[in-house]
Amino acid sequence: MADSLPSEFDVIVIGTGLPESIFAAACSRSGQRVLHVDSRSYYGGNWASFSFSGLLSWIKEYQENNDIVIESSIWKEQILENEEAIVLSRKNRTIQNVEVFCYASQNLHEDIEETGALQKNHASVTSANSTEAADPNCLSTEEVSLSPLNSEVTAYQTPNSDTEVAPEVNDAEVTGKKESHSDDKTSEEETSKNKSTAEDSTEQLKKNRIAYSQIIKEGRRFNIDLVSKLLYSRGLLIDLLIKSNVSRYAEFKNITRILSFREGRVEQVPCSRADVFNNRHLTVIEKRMLMKFLTFCMEYEEHPDEYKGEYKAYETITFSEFLKTQKLTPNLQYFVLHSIAMTSETTSSTIDGLKATKNFLHCLGRYGNTPFLFPLYGQGELPQCFCRMCAVFGGIYCLRHSIQCLVVDKESGKCKAVIDQFGQRINSKHFLVEDSYFSENTCSLVQYRQISRAVLITDRSVLKTNSEQQISILTVPGEEPETFAVRVIELCSSTMTCMKGTYLVHLTCTSFKTAREDLEPVVQKLFIPYTEMEIENEEVEKPRILWALYFNMRDSSKVSRNCYNDLPPNVYVCSGPDCGLGNDNAVKQAETLFQQICPNEDFCPPPPNPEDIVLDEESSQSEASESSAIPPNSETPKENTNIGNSEESCE
Repeated sequence: MADSLPSEFDVIVIGTGLPESIFAAACSRSGQRVLHVDSRSYYGGNWASFSFSGLLSWIKEYQENNDIVIESSIWKEQILENEEAIVLSRKNRTIQNVEVFCYASQNLHEDIEETGALQKNHASVTSANSTEAADPNCLSTEEVSLSPLNSEVTAYQTPNSDTEVAPEVNDAEVTGKKESHSDDKTSEEETSKNKSTAEDSTEQLKKNRIAYSQIIKEGRRFNIDLVSKLLYSRGLLIDLLIKSNVSRYAEFKNITRILSFREGRVEQVPCSRADVFNNRHLTVIEKRMLMKFLTFCMEYEEHPDEYKGEYKAYETITFSEFLKTQKLTPNLQYFVLHSIAMTSETTSSTIDGLKATKNFLHCLGRYGNTPFLFPLYGQGELPQCFCRMCAVFGGIYCLRHSIQCLVVDKESGKCKAVIDQFGQRINSKHFLVEDSYFSENTCSLVQYRQISRAVLITDRSVLKTNSEQQISILTVPGEEPETFAVRVIELCSSTMTCMKGTYLVHLTCTSFKTAREDLEPVVQKLFIPYTEMEIENEEVEKPRILWALYFNMRDSSKVSRNCYNDLPPNVYVCSGPDCGLGNDNAVKQAETLFQQICPNEDFCPPPPNPEDIVLDEESSQSEASESSAIPPNSETPKENTNIGNSEESCE
């Protein structure tokens, strides 16, 4: 592949994360010759989504990447006397503290092939059901072979009344045997009937259990995100998707509900006017107070003179303290702070809280009852959508293609080329490098933050309702002053991210310790491990965890370019995912970098309408006559409708 690559480009982009992909699409759309490479075998970098077996392979690749680094000196032969090289890293240091736990039922009798699955003898993989020594075969479990048809059984259903009387049936059998001297045929028939009922209920119970082997078999139905985010319906990314017409490459689902966790109970938060007045947990006075405050949040900037005395004196205090002055009950203060504004209780200022609340309210009603959208098949679809746009306008893509070094001219101090793994020298004017590709020498002065992440596969929702297909967001505030609030996003099978009968739960917070230490207290509040005793003997209120993953991810979003050592002026840095809920930081970053390279170009304009393209005079006349019968239609309303109808199409 290296021999077939052109040797001259205008822009070389290293890394296929969301900001890099948006940047590459914008450059390609403006007519730049773009080469987009990634040393990984998949698009997205730390923004990627994986099937279940793909995620296990990612964990295994990460472990091997930490142990083995293959050094290559081919590039050294390409460096001239008046040049110097900036060596790029071939070791991914953005992921740390990976821990995997399997709670699903396991059995050694079934031999199942686990494509891409980790063996249990890895130190980071722990089985919650096995007390014996780690055995690679323990991950392939279940007595009965589970077909895809069985996976559609709703595994979160609790045992029915027939199952609960199974022990009594067994006692009746024993009693019947002791009294076998009597020739009462009626009692024998009743005993036989009870026995068959017990067998049926036990068999149904086995079918309802979810085994690890079933998750492996249905692994392609999972699309597990490395980073958990949502799209604000009036956010920068949605606007960019509509403007650039990239939205035609993706489909979206509306988040159906916003939840809160208070006093050990999960409940739904009223966020729209209809929700407020239909809520039975709020009194009439609370409803009026809440509506008055939400109206104030929407209008305080439009009427500064009228509301000047309302908030001007509170600009120096936190938003939490400001809410206490607004005659809101503690219940309403909690809802506004953690479920609407979604800001920190200790660090968020009043102005930041009011802006966050206004943004939340501004996004309501565009595509549904909540302000948020989620892309079908996971967050990893978004980078691929922009990569497709880049390729449509001539961008060249190479996965599994690592760049060894950047070549810098000593006289001018600018980067002039890169050298790839095959020793090919590729020249360019501008270079964009994702932060994780820089070596330790380049990043020696950089102070990184960390993101704590957890991914859970559960058997039911944290708040059961009549509808099983609920997509929820929940914020659990930190209990201690030094801890951060934990954001919980729960996805159902209609998002195409998990198999039927399960839910995919993402937990995210700014790291204080390791991911497991930060997130496990919240996990224990909302969920319990999946054990066979609880399935057979009792009905448990909390959802059960089938499988869990914890890891820490590097957050480079706040790192200044000046922190990197000796970067040439035409080498630009792109950060990885941040801890925020939305994607505005990625869009702002891509647009800022694009304006530095192409200051006079429009950022991701809509593609030309094929009907407006004039090939020659004859074709233009024929097209004009045909187009006169076609009513004009703008691009933006069309794409706006497509995004708005995405939920209906998915239903």
